[in-house]
Amino acid sequence: MLPEHADQVLEIYRSGIDGGDATFEEAAPSWEAFDAARLAEHRLVAVDRADRVVGWATVSQVSDRCAYAGVIEHSV
Repeated sequence: MLPEHADQVLEIYRSGIDGGDATFEEAAPSWEAFDAARLAEHRLVAVDRADRVVGWATVSQVSDRCAYAGVIEHSV
């Protein structure tokens, strides 16, 4: 997942919000907020033959407390 995928990734995110069952969020974040909240090492996009994003997956740190080291929240 690269910055050039931002618009397509956030459009998929908005579709999930509009459907009402993909997230607890009520609005898609800005790309800057989305980017800052996800671990850089674990971002994937699925693209079709025309290089359009058709799906994505990311992970976020649950807590910075040492008891939660290695625990993530995932988004697919």
